[in-house]
Amino acid sequence: MSCTDWGVDVQALIPGQSLPLLITPQQERAPLMANFAALSDLAGVRLEQAGGLLFRGFDVNGIDEFQGFAAAFGHPLLSYEFGSTPRSKVSSGVYTSTEYPKHQHIPLHNEQAYTREWPMRIWFYCAQAATVGGATPIADSREVYRRIDARLREHLVRRGLRYVRNFGNGLDVAWEDVFGSTDKAYVEAYCRSHGVTCEWKEDGELRTSQVCQVTAVHPRTGDNVWFNQAHLFHVSNLPAEVRASLLEVVEPHDLPRNVYYADGSPIEDSLLDEVRGVLAEQEISFPWQNGDILMLDNMLTAHARHPFEGPRKVVVAMAQGHRAD
Repeated sequence: MSCTDWGVDVQALIPGQSLPLLITPQQERAPLMANFAALSDLAGVRLEQAGGLLFRGFDVNGIDEFQGFAAAFGHPLLSYEFGSTPRSKVSSGVYTSTEYPKHQHIPLHNEQAYTREWPMRIWFYCAQAATVGGATPIADSREVYRRIDARLREHLVRRGLRYVRNFGNGLDVAWEDVFGSTDKAYVEAYCRSHGVTCEWKEDGELRTSQVCQVTAVHPRTGDNVWFNQAHLFHVSNLPAEVRASLLEVVEPHDLPRNVYYADGSPIEDSLLDEVRGVLAEQEISFPWQNGDILMLDNMLTAHARHPFEGPRKVVVAMAQGHRAD
């Protein structure tokens, strides 16, 4: 579909799929920021309908211009506090995508859905596509909500989720990196203000615990969405041999990360296997092209990462923090 008023073409990237919408310039290699006003207007109309927009074919002058593009939507770019995965800061408000080894698959998830405060907007910029693999698959969180068996969904909503994290000890990200500070008083104040219970263990390491949502309602569209990371945090997400090895050296409550029912009782593996099955069915995957920018509504759309070969550089920016009621 040609959108003359915006000077771009808008169409489904994948026939039969409304997610993501592909936005391409009518003028070949049109400068990204010179077209920002039109792209911003378009995003305002289409993002919360589709859930995600893929800007492709624009002339993007590197990571600095990507940063300016994301920031120009009017909300300060967010820092990656209380993160769950290793990332490096590239520039103000721009981070590497999760720095897990190339061979690892990162399952679908909504950014920071393991907390009660998260970004509403997230942008990915492909500075260098991998030689093989390395896609950032996405999924419609509204459709995931609908496809999860109603009895399972209602059961989890009724029981609630409690995320428990044990930092450091060479098993997970150090708390100093997660909070960007070596000041324990700062960490305690952060946790108090964000509804996170924290305790310092005898070895000086940190344990946190927080009860969070299973589902959520989008504050503007009113859509119900599946919005948690139970399938990622639960010990059943680990390969069987890794799980067994970890439990030989630490007690279950000292695992680097795990999720329980809100009352602290264990969640059955089979329930989360069912969730993983639905997520796998809803995955939408497409290869990156250099210069692509993917803009997502973080509540409406989950994202993932496929394994890859060769060099790959995808960076991320987030904005518009939202706190659960």
